[in-house]
Amino acid sequence: MTFIFSKLQCNKNMMIFVVVGVLCLFPIISSPIALVLGFTLATIGLVPTQIDVAKLTKKLLALSIIGLGFGINVDQAIQASAGNLGLIVGSIFSTLLIGMLLTKVFKIDAKTGHLVSSGTAICGGSAIAAVAPAIQANSEQTSHALATVFILNSIALFVFPLIGHALGMSQYNFGLWSAIAIHDTSSVVGAASAYGDEALQIATTVKLARALWIIPIAFISAIIFKGDSKKITVPMFIIYYCVAIAIAHFIPQFDALYQHVFFVSKRLLVLCLFLIGCGITVRTIKNAGYKPMLLGVLLWITIATVVLAYIELV
Repeated sequence: MTFIFSKLQCNKNMMIFVVVGVLCLFPIISSPIALVLGFTLATIGLVPTQIDVAKLTKKLLALSIIGLGFGINVDQAIQASAGNLGLIVGSIFSTLLIGMLLTKVFKIDAKTGHLVSSGTAICGGSAIAAVAPAIQANSEQTSHALATVFILNSIALFVFPLIGHALGMSQYNFGLWSAIAIHDTSSVVGAASAYGDEALQIATTVKLARALWIIPIAFISAIIFKGDSKKITVPMFIIYYCVAIAIAHFIPQFDALYQHVFFVSKRLLVLCLFLIGCGITVRTIKNAGYKPMLLGVLLWITIATVVLAYIELV
């Protein structure tokens, strides 16, 4: 009897999970709402345990980003990346330096502090996933850093568009700001998508140019912490994203198809944000601990404020 009840409960959870997930593919659900829906299901225990949500999210996120490449204008992409190279590099290394100093001030575990700093400096969870094995961080250090970054990502998805509209930021400036100041690619694209298509194109391009720094930072981290540089992984979706841009540029006769792929990819990204929300619970927030969270918040506020001032004044 208990087995039957358990089976029915699993089927019910699966049905609710699938229905909400499908709804996220339609324009009626925005990026922030998708995240909240996922968090709600996780909080009340309606996420089916038979699904590896983290693995599914990783695969769908890679597909959605590759698909977005078909909607990127090459000339605009080159101009946005090359024109802001100094800002990208400067923000990365200043974030890592400030993070190192704050880690010592707050007496945070060095590896945890470095992972939080790396996630803030480059691209959130992807950077942490690449740097963690390179510095031989344990699961606790990695999970604390990931929890900190994921929580701040969730907040950014709501806060950044509100600030952008309040300040009357242009599409270009908002896309650039979100690409530099928001951690994960998913939240960058989600926030920029909510702001406008031009902001989305700029944000995606600059963000992935920033993400290319995962490799050199992971190597440097391995040297500093005397870790294993052989365990550094390359995020292949960045390469495929560039291939998608090249295809759209050199074979323009299929532009109508590319635009459909671009639209579907944007909706797929919203589904990814729902899945990310499914992995955030009150327990996750508590497990992050206040010191890594304090470090993450201070780094985030500093980089977001400085970059915003630079973009708006220059």
